[in-house]
Amino acid sequence: MHAEQPDKDGEDEQRGEPQHGLRPRGELAAGHILEAALRLGVGRIVIDGPSEIARIAAAVGPDGHQKVMVRVVPGVSAGGHDKIRTGTDDQKFGLSLTDGGAQHAITRILSQPQLELTGLHCHIGSQITDVKPYLVALRRMVGLMARIRDTHGIVLPELDMGGGHGIAYRPGEPAPDLTTLARRLRAELIEGSAAARLTVPRLLIEPGRAVVGPAGVALYRVLAVKHTGEKVFVAVDGGMSDNPRPALYGVRYAPRLIGRHSTASTCTATVVGRHCEAGDILAADVDLPRDIHPGDLLAVPVAGAYQLSMASGYNLVGRPAVIAVHEGTARTLVRRVTLEDFRNRDIGG
Repeated sequence: MHAEQPDKDGEDEQRGEPQHGLRPRGELAAGHILEAALRLGVGRIVIDGPSEIARIAAAVGPDGHQKVMVRVVPGVSAGGHDKIRTGTDDQKFGLSLTDGGAQHAITRILSQPQLELTGLHCHIGSQITDVKPYLVALRRMVGLMARIRDTHGIVLPELDMGGGHGIAYRPGEPAPDLTTLARRLRAELIEGSAAARLTVPRLLIEPGRAVVGPAGVALYRVLAVKHTGEKVFVAVDGGMSDNPRPALYGVRYAPRLIGRHSTASTCTATVVGRHCEAGDILAADVDLPRDIHPGDLLAVPVAGAYQLSMASGYNLVGRPAVIAVHEGTARTLVRRVTLEDFRNRDIGG
């Protein structure tokens, strides 16, 4: 379950936190998220599982009203790694077309008068560089919208095709042009809607990574350079605590030396973190100057998405600061987490 942006500004009513009895941690967290979404007047709540239907209806109340969408699994495999492919039936997200789960959920939602089903949502994966999987998924979503019209007599006005649009983390890597992607999706939607005799729904896409990814650069200080046989390891003052993506699903980055100009030839090096795992690798087999040494700065481009948001306090290494830079001016947006922060959380005797 997640909340889409509101149609209009919601009025944030100040109220105290509700008192809860003993409930499972996941249920308690979901309850707080739902309460916040309703309090802030979000425009759409995307339903990911059947249990959420009754929970949202109860939270809205008999006299309330909330627009919802259903996250559908269209049976399309796409994405840069198995762990980020979310459009098939063998993973945890969404409601399946294949087993009828999506259709059953839609029927249940339509029986709840305080819930308004405004459309369908899908997200087939992340770091997708080809338009074809989106087109296949869109055709299946339009087919479901036609079946909903035939079964329930309603025409849904919205279709959200999600995000996952790939970006180039290293020079030469493929990345879809978002304008071209949008045009092809729009053309396919118009054609498919005409064939199904549907009013063309409003098309939404979510290009989050493509917007914020290239806007961020991660900076590391070199702590040590180690030669082991033919391997060169460059250890830095961060690692999998601030960027677990290489360890989780093999993302490749292209760090470069900054702060000084080197005339040395290049060598193939592996940039590693400070943590106690052999898999704590930030960038494997990258070209760096042979004279790289402790104290140097390395910049890792395209670090604006899925890095700080995935960071942790692993090994009691604090999350880094976030600095905004614009036309020669820098200011701190998020301060770094310090050892004092960790100590202040420790309230044991």
